[in-house]
Amino acid sequence: MDWDKLRIFHVVASSGSFTHAGEKLFLSQSAVSRQIRGLEESLNTVLFNRHARGLSLTDEGETLFKTAEEVVSKIHVTEQQLIEGTDVPRGELRITTTSSFGSTWMMNHIRTFIERYPEIQVQLLVNDSDLDLTTRQADVAIRFHTAHQLDLIQKQVGIFHHHLFASPEYLSRKGRPVTMDDLDDHDIITYGDTVRSPTRNIDWVLDRTNGQKRIPILRINSIYGVLQAVKAGLGIAALPDYLVQGSTNVVKVLKDVEGPAFPAYLVYTQEARNSRRISVFREFIKEQFKGTKF
Repeated sequence: MDWDKLRIFHVVASSGSFTHAGEKLFLSQSAVSRQIRGLEESLNTVLFNRHARGLSLTDEGETLFKTAEEVVSKIHVTEQQLIEGTDVPRGELRITTTSSFGSTWMMNHIRTFIERYPEIQVQLLVNDSDLDLTTRQADVAIRFHTAHQLDLIQKQVGIFHHHLFASPEYLSRKGRPVTMDDLDDHDIITYGDTVRSPTRNIDWVLDRTNGQKRIPILRINSIYGVLQAVKAGLGIAALPDYLVQGSTNVVKVLKDVEGPAFPAYLVYTQEARNSRRISVFREFIKEQFKGTKF
């Protein structure tokens, strides 16, 4: 099997179209199409279903893609090992974490890491859905729940906490709750998208003592968006403490009430356990979290 054609096939399958694959490969759409057609002819099978909206893999294409993914992943690991064959950590490091944590805490701390390790090219991928580390969508993840895949290494690096917050303007207008039951008379904002929630039981503020649920006035599928709604005076919300640190126009309500604590994990693959890039990033995160109450 021609490796160059297999490489192009992998990019096309990942991109979903000849046009997007061509942009990544710096080839014309027709050149990419010819390479795929040549691969199909050499294998005497159809790898893609062509339709107006793009491409989809056939069953045979899916089988080949799984193998190509494994090959590309192993080549990437080997490449990084060769690059890292010096005393100085170097190479690309793709870090994935939630949108809120990546856009706030990471933005305030990643500069220190970049300055300390200038030979490491950092790419930060913020997404509330878990990227697949085994297929190299990212090299390392900071997550707030245990990994679903048992073959991943996960190291707990911290504990985070939730509290209730509102704006001074909202409290002056609606009054300050004294007990959790008082929340029944207040406007509640929640994350809402519990299927893709970055933490478990993120909408705990909706739980009543009688076992029933409060109805929020607004659901936002972004924790950072919930913070902005609180600042705008729309209501009360449960937010992680790290997100609120340094924020203006936000105050804690029901200070004695704390939501579920949730751990933060550093997650990476078995193949990456000896990576110097992963190792120095792991130590950096542990150093930043040490002695810090979130």
